[in-house]
Amino acid sequence: MKIICIIQARMGSSRLPGKILKELGNVDVLTYDVERCKQIKGVSEVIVATSTLTQDDPIAEWCEAHRINYFRGSEDDVLDRYVQCAKQYNPEYVMRVTSDCPFVDYEMASEIVSLMARERKDIVLVDGELPRGLAVELISYKALLRIHEVGQEARHREHVTYYAYEFSNEFTTATYTVPENRLAPEFRITLDTPEDYELLKIVAEYFDNPLVSSIDVIEYLKEHPEIAKINAHIEQKPVI
Repeated sequence: MKIICIIQARMGSSRLPGKILKELGNVDVLTYDVERCKQIKGVSEVIVATSTLTQDDPIAEWCEAHRINYFRGSEDDVLDRYVQCAKQYNPEYVMRVTSDCPFVDYEMASEIVSLMARERKDIVLVDGELPRGLAVELISYKALLRIHEVGQEARHREHVTYYAYEFSNEFTTATYTVPENRLAPEFRITLDTPEDYELLKIVAEYFDNPLVSSIDVIEYLKEHPEIAKINAHIEQKPVI
């Protein structure tokens, strides 16, 4: 079962421009993303997918400097960017990761891969509320091509797998039940705003380890509510 992991990344951000190349601990946000995705068991390639815009040249330069495979495609049609990127690798499955999640849970992602290896469905549905910023999505390449063909609304093009959740009856699904030690939806472990960045810097400096377990990060925030409240008021942008 060939699985590739595609990390979507861009420099443009209305609330925190250039966020993915900002310093985090002794490295930067994108280093956290890539190194953690490399730890996902069963993934054969980790690719950064950015846009062809000049403002995203620094991402391509970062990838070349760090010898990381990358692809450049449409900025707005992220679904097409994924499909065109994946075509070069002919995978059976594609794992989607967003670059604003530097503490993506690679241990849970490995369990999701194992689940898909057993069940061989179109997509894995996650049952349970995680902190924002830990989740990955795993979808078959065949299903991704189907979505690319029929998902024509703006929300389907921007949010790569959204069509599969909106019309789940059109796909076969496997369900991953979130372990109790990760059920903490009150936490934001993601990077959208200056407040998010403030929290993530504190976490990164405390652990000083890009591969720290996401479970340890959750426990740290539980033990330090004064840190967790830094970005607790931030509202996620709705899908339109």
